[in-house]
Amino acid sequence: MGKQIRLGVLDQSVIRRGSTAGEALGETVKLAQASERFGYVRYWVAEHHNSISFTGNAPEILIGQIAGKTSTIQVGSGGVMLQHYSALKVAEQFRMLDAFYPNRIELGIGRAPGSDQLTAAALTYPRPQMDIGLFPRMVIDLLGFLDEQMEDGYPFAKIKTQAGQPPKSIPEVWVLGSSDVSAGLAAFLGLPFSFADFFGTTGKHGPMVADLYRDQFKPSKYLSEPKIHVAVQALCAPSEDEAQFLVSSRNLNKASEQLGLTNGLLPPEEASRYKMPSAVRQYIEALTPFYIDGDPRQVHDGIQEIAEKYRADEVSLVTTCYSYENRERSYRLVAEAFGLTAPESTALAD
Repeated sequence: MGKQIRLGVLDQSVIRRGSTAGEALGETVKLAQASERFGYVRYWVAEHHNSISFTGNAPEILIGQIAGKTSTIQVGSGGVMLQHYSALKVAEQFRMLDAFYPNRIELGIGRAPGSDQLTAAALTYPRPQMDIGLFPRMVIDLLGFLDEQMEDGYPFAKIKTQAGQPPKSIPEVWVLGSSDVSAGLAAFLGLPFSFADFFGTTGKHGPMVADLYRDQFKPSKYLSEPKIHVAVQALCAPSEDEAQFLVSSRNLNKASEQLGLTNGLLPPEEASRYKMPSAVRQYIEALTPFYIDGDPRQVHDGIQEIAEKYRADEVSLVTTCYSYENRERSYRLVAEAFGLTAPESTALAD
């Protein structure tokens, strides 16, 4: 076995057919508590808008709920889609979270809209949408607002993000992405980088993007050496056959737009029998080789292989299936396969 991998969770707050946003968000908090007990080191929540399958549209609120009901696990956004918002407002939100939960909050930021184009327009209306070319400037502003250290002469340099003395800690900022553009920005600013392998379409070029990040990395006051994290799709069950049965819900959901499905995740009993057009089936078959599904040994080895390909010390798992119980069991089985243990304070609390 290679070196110990730090494991985390990236949760998308999945909606099942017939379930409510309240139920899905409650399961997110419950899963965060379980993940802490299992020994995972971080729990990130995603941002989606106008989605039929994912209900996490305000990660800054969900992070506060999770951090308040856990005690040791790092909690963060995976990520905030910064182009929809003001850098100052995002800094204010995450500085407040850090004031409540110091040294536990992480701020992952992304360039993707997290929605369709119409919804993206509605998020900024009546203001025009941001030119994505300004994204690097927004990240620099965000960093400056977080630690209140803007460059001399900058128009916003005198703005205080929060009243009182300068902060003793600020949230760790991660650049999220699946391209060389995001990797290059993270490297230039000396920030940690998280690669979105879980998309299923990015696994082929992902290790090359990770290498580019390492090669171009410039040490900064935030980070002295490259720090890379990769998020992958994974589902673990006692047997490979059961795992393949359970992931049929996720695989069908990946093609929900093409198929006109609008009711959230279907149970595997239905999803596994769904008759897909050949073009849609081929699309799904092109994605699944990059997913890690199987029994505990298979998933352990798959995660280990991913970590070696990316030369990453940290891997987070995206586990999408119909039943909450099966989702929690998947994370528990992976934790057991890697020999994870709960932090002492959590173990004592139990």
